[in-house]
Amino acid sequence: MKVAARNTVFEAEVLDPRTAAEPEGWSGFQRRAKLWPVWEYDVLRREAWMAKNPAVLAVLRRNGTIVGAFTVMVCRSWRAGDFAPLSVLGGRFRPRWAEAYLWQLSGYPAGVLDERLDEAERREVVRRFERALCAHLGPGLLGLIYRAMNPELLPALEGRGRMSREIDPAAVLINEYSTVDDWERVLGDEPRKTLHELREDGDLRTEAATARRDLDCHELAVLLNAHRSRQDDRAWAGGQRSRFGGLHMDTRSPIAPSYLDALIRRPDVVTRTYRDGSGRLLGFGTLFDADDGCALHQWAALPSAAGGRKGLYVDFYARGVEHMITHRRPELTAGRAMLENKTPLGFGTRSLVSVAVPRPVLGR
Repeated sequence: MKVAARNTVFEAEVLDPRTAAEPEGWSGFQRRAKLWPVWEYDVLRREAWMAKNPAVLAVLRRNGTIVGAFTVMVCRSWRAGDFAPLSVLGGRFRPRWAEAYLWQLSGYPAGVLDERLDEAERREVVRRFERALCAHLGPGLLGLIYRAMNPELLPALEGRGRMSREIDPAAVLINEYSTVDDWERVLGDEPRKTLHELREDGDLRTEAATARRDLDCHELAVLLNAHRSRQDDRAWAGGQRSRFGGLHMDTRSPIAPSYLDALIRRPDVVTRTYRDGSGRLLGFGTLFDADDGCALHQWAALPSAAGGRKGLYVDFYARGVEHMITHRRPELTAGRAMLENKTPLGFGTRSLVSVAVPRPVLGR
């Protein structure tokens, strides 16, 4: 799919990471665009293989050079099986919808465009992407939802027949501190007390490092999936649940050990673990680190009723702040959930928007 405009040729290609080779120029684009590790092609492949709603990767080019990308979940009926067969993308008349959503890192958009593109080019390349997605998924595609997008992408995504709205923001802590003590002085009494109690707990052990090879990723995945399930239950306590189980409109899949394995072995990912004196895993979290900022990624912990430590996440967040200050990173982000627990720790917010595009207006 190509169009010439002012001697420029735009192309859009949609790839299934489970079967397609890494696109030419992808690693270079990752570096130029400063994309987080969840965009690594091998990570995308492992996620797609184990997903109920597998993600495809759309690569956008101008004159052969990658200038943008979207990761898009192909969402099926809630009656569908736990894992998607390869034919999920081949049943062209089977109803499904698509979500441009980076659910593994929900505070960041699942789309990125080269900042050198002007407004008209950004709009054109997005429309090329939408047409390529329609061609790839077939007439069964009902529409596309751009979830958790940065507001600066909005002019390229909006248009007639498209619905946009602001959603829950991402938590962001701007680094305005010279020392960790400076940050701790702004804390309220409750988080300060929690930190003191945890650090005085003689039976609590914590360890953190990059590129960790001492961890059992199956153990981590079991804890993470159980933690997420409890979060879903709390979010829907007293409310309506999907008749098919889990959250209504929940398009996420369980985290696979192989997915975590691809992340925690990386030199730009810090994995912190918490154990008791017997070696039992009480909690763990991951932090993505880069010169232009760091991001708290995964977090999971045992509930206190099962032997865990109440408020353990506060220590994990504090360690993330310490990393930010010590390494002079400009900011620390912490996703979209539990904002009421992050505000007392000094986090502000960054706006995010969603745009819903019905099939009749895709590509227009």
